[in-house]
Amino acid sequence: MSEYTDEIARAKNGRQLAWVVALSALALMFDGYDLVVYGTVLPTLMADPGQIGQLSAGQAGTLGSYALVGVLVGALSAGAVSDRIGRRKVVLASITWFSLGMAATAFAQSIAVFGILRFLTGIGLGAILATVGALVAEFAPPERKNRLNAIVYSGIPAGGVSASVMALIIDPSGSHWRILMMIGASPLILLLPFAIAKLPESQLWLDSRGRVAATSTAPEAVGFGALVRRPLLLPTLVLGLMSFSGLLLTYGLNTWLPKIMEDNGYGKAYALTFLLVLNGGAILGGLLASYVADRTGAKPVVATTFVLASLMLVLLPLGLPVGILFAAVAIAGVGTIGTQVLIYGLVANYYPTRARGAGVAWCAGFGRLGGIVGPIIGGALVAAGVGGATAFQIFAGVALLGAVVAVAVPRSPQEPVVDLALDDGLTV
Repeated sequence: MSEYTDEIARAKNGRQLAWVVALSALALMFDGYDLVVYGTVLPTLMADPGQIGQLSAGQAGTLGSYALVGVLVGALSAGAVSDRIGRRKVVLASITWFSLGMAATAFAQSIAVFGILRFLTGIGLGAILATVGALVAEFAPPERKNRLNAIVYSGIPAGGVSASVMALIIDPSGSHWRILMMIGASPLILLLPFAIAKLPESQLWLDSRGRVAATSTAPEAVGFGALVRRPLLLPTLVLGLMSFSGLLLTYGLNTWLPKIMEDNGYGKAYALTFLLVLNGGAILGGLLASYVADRTGAKPVVATTFVLASLMLVLLPLGLPVGILFAAVAIAGVGTIGTQVLIYGLVANYYPTRARGAGVAWCAGFGRLGGIVGPIIGGALVAAGVGGATAFQIFAGVALLGAVVAVAVPRSPQEPVVDLALDDGLTV
């Protein structure tokens, strides 16, 4: 009877894990879709003042950062909330929020309204981004944590691929860009009902809150309160800087790669194809790298992929044959977007349950400052008429910085290691 009961429990846990991974990955697809769709419609918005108004390169870069400011607010807010009220409630609210935001953005008629709606949409995207990493880390078995996190966060580049494909199918010229924005609202119908029915709450979170509530004399710090105390303070600062580097590259390249390549003589279709290859390389390479990370640890893998990104970015403007150029773009995708996928897994597995939501939120939120800076840097360079070589060299320098920071991440302090071992059976 005991063996039979254990088998039933394992089957139930397996089904729950499958739903958590699938729903989380699909939700993050729309984070990635939102990230890339702006880059695909940007040439149309800049070329046609009749859409939302006259848009300069500098304004376009700033406008691209509005959603990222929203992501920063949403991620930090979710971190403060999910460690206290649970992961499930935050995920459901976030899907609803960003879907409605994308739908409203499709009807924007001015730069100001477009920017405000991008900011509001970003709040929902940031909340979902910061929460699913903690949720997956608390359901995944120890030996598969990096791989399952990579599968989930590969939803971001998968969403980028889908945005690129849709932009090739639906020409964003004229008012068709609004259709591309409206597609981003589909989770309200296609995803939310399944999440309501099938997404479970984390048992580890329920257990951790029970222990905290039962401690009457000296309760452990929870959420952001734990991050600003030893032994998590220094690692939190370093992990935040690593995420800053990864997201600067992710958002900078996804926003401006089509425009930079188009300015360097490649046709519009070619420019969008580069975006497709960048995100496709991130998916395949990120999954392979996560498999290695489960065996060697995530830190050395992250440092290595950052270095690969730096090398490839230096090569991109050198007039390579098209086949080699596409390969370089794909590897650059592994080292930028794919690396950020690994970073989310590293961070989610670094923290104890009582601070995991806040830790992922901090890295997603602070990292979004890099995401804000990336499009602004690209816009400034395009506005100044600077060639693609300089832009790619700057991004390559950021990738090297990311590698240095990854090496500098401290070993997980003894207290979180013990806490994680008790909570998850995991030693970081």
